[in-house]
Amino acid sequence: MSEATPGAHIAVVDDEPDLREGVREYLADQGFAVSVAADGAALRALMAERAVDLVLLDVNMPGEDGLSIARYLRDRGGVAIIMLTANRDTVDRVVGLEVGADDYVPKPFDLRELLARIRAVLRRTAQAQAQTATLAHEVRIGRCLLNLDSHKLYDLQGEEVAITAMEFDLLRTFVEHPGRVLTRDRLLDLAHQAEMTPFDRSIDMRVARLRRKVELDPRFPQALKTVRGAGYIFVPAGATR
Repeated sequence: MSEATPGAHIAVVDDEPDLREGVREYLADQGFAVSVAADGAALRALMAERAVDLVLLDVNMPGEDGLSIARYLRDRGGVAIIMLTANRDTVDRVVGLEVGADDYVPKPFDLRELLARIRAVLRRTAQAQAQTATLAHEVRIGRCLLNLDSHKLYDLQGEEVAITAMEFDLLRTFVEHPGRVLTRDRLLDLAHQAEMTPFDRSIDMRVARLRRKVELDPRFPQALKTVRGAGYIFVPAGATR
């Protein structure tokens, strides 16, 4: 998709008719294909008829709430999600990211900011899909290459960099989810580290050790970045965030 993302299909899911229509009209003027739905059932019916690239999803809807719908979308896969909410509680934001949202926009919002967020998420999604489609045996992480077949890490001169099995699992989790914010709990779940808990500092210590191995300057990480209040994100070489 280009910066203008022509042809991208966005579904606006919100129980407020005025908000739905206002966002629909604005995004349609920006060149998007836009559909609207008042609830999860309407969204499912819509997606049964036509593929959706991104869902703008209100958290606080009567009946089935946005978090439940987000879980359904993430299990289905292939759909980007931006959560919309009038609740500015950090816990609410973290839960939204935990269930698989790509971004979180508080209400009320400026339509121009929403457009910028949509374009950024679609850009990251396209990069992630391209990387997944061409996922090579070796993936660059900072100043290193991770070999997914041999479970080994090498610097750019070909020298092996020692990593533990747990560190490999974490690195593989990052490269399989490029451009996605991963909470500590989500990282542990995806890396199959059930014996660790997201409430201790063990995951932070492991990420810090990995940064010392893969980053050019661990003090200013460019590949394994912290998202304050949310978790971590892997930024592939050549991408920006």
